[in-house]
Amino acid sequence: MGAKTWMLIASTGDARAQLAKLPALDRSASTNLAQRLFPAEALIPLDDGDLSEANPADDEILVGCFAGLRIVAAREFALDHPSRLPRRFLDVLDLPTVELHAMYSVVDWFAYARWQGGILIRSLSLAPDSGVIEDQGPHLPFEAPYWAGEHPALGPEENGDADSYPLPFHPLDLGEAALAASLGYVLEGHPAPDHIDPSCITLLRFKRSGAKPWWKVW
Repeated sequence: MGAKTWMLIASTGDARAQLAKLPALDRSASTNLAQRLFPAEALIPLDDGDLSEANPADDEILVGCFAGLRIVAAREFALDHPSRLPRRFLDVLDLPTVELHAMYSVVDWFAYARWQGGILIRSLSLAPDSGVIEDQGPHLPFEAPYWAGEHPALGPEENGDADSYPLPFHPLDLGEAALAASLGYVLEGHPAPDHIDPSCITLLRFKRSGAKPWWKVW
């Protein structure tokens, strides 16, 4: 399967600390949020998903509302330019901090953005084939070691020329660091002792059946 995500995380504070408590899912609020985020679509409930599956198929979404925390995963968030996220998603989520996390291990691509109070403060997107696609705002703390060369894309054991890989680090490595910093887990690699198991965080799953019939749009 590889490491894949396309999700938004909205929180009132430290999302990692909130998830560490393994909060209870508010099913009613989650359903309501899904309907508000995708008002033109008929959403059909499916079996529950979880946070380890934050890369739903194009015809599905995952949504979870917890105390002070909202998570939604959908195709709309796999953006090469995360700064172009439609404003309506921020308006509906309506919490002080919103983060976009998207990555796809097959092409070693990672994209990230953070809004604070509705204002974009960081947006980054990069992949070896495309280079740095977007880089707005100052580096965040979890990024610093990567830009400083502490995690080179090619280690000494690979006998690789430093110039043979077009970026100073693997975007997927940075994507995993972002997950660890923001949400307290990783999808691949070695979890830290204080990391959560994302499969323990339940999310509602819905089938997207396209636009609602005109007589059911309200």
